[in-house]
Amino acid sequence: MRLLRTFIVVMAAALLSACGYNQLQSQDEQVKSAWSEVLNQYQRRADLIPNLVNTVKGAVSAEQGILEAVVNARAKVGSIQATPELINNPQAFQQWQQAQGELSSALSKLMVVVERYPELHSIQGFNDLQAQIEGTENRITVARNRYIQAVQTYNVTVRSFPTNLTAKVFGLPLRPNFTVENEAAISKPPAVDFSTPKPAPVPGG
Repeated sequence: MRLLRTFIVVMAAALLSACGYNQLQSQDEQVKSAWSEVLNQYQRRADLIPNLVNTVKGAVSAEQGILEAVVNARAKVGSIQATPELINNPQAFQQWQQAQGELSSALSKLMVVVERYPELHSIQGFNDLQAQIEGTENRITVARNRYIQAVQTYNVTVRSFPTNLTAKVFGLPLRPNFTVENEAAISKPPAVDFSTPKPAPVPGG
């Protein structure tokens, strides 16, 4: 009896391996791990933004529109619950992606604008904060690329025969990925007006 059970277990394992189940599970775990790192890096950026805005708002009073755009974009990102399950919902993933793209654009414009104000570099903590923001953007790029590659590998397996049959039986769907349009928008340099900043209005003037 014990020999029969052992034989059944071995055969079941062999069948699961042959139909690609183990491969799909391994690749799905890689996708989840890569996605977790994406969320971690985006959250790190979101946590840095309030400090950045508070540090520069006094020195760049003539750029309130850009500061407000950053604050509003961050609030929009925060309104979307970023969870591991987000990659199970393509529509929610697209909304989250769009919100992050808007925040990336607003933050890029702010980081370019602050270069007009050399006095910012004399403010305690600004240079370190700027370096943290730039470092986080680099980490985001790396994390996104790893996620893109993991999803591409997994989705090819889900679409391929005979693993597509296994994926269907076990309810393993395609995973949403970052779109080409979104990647292009992120890599596009921000359009910033380099004209002389307007002076802040004088109270009572």
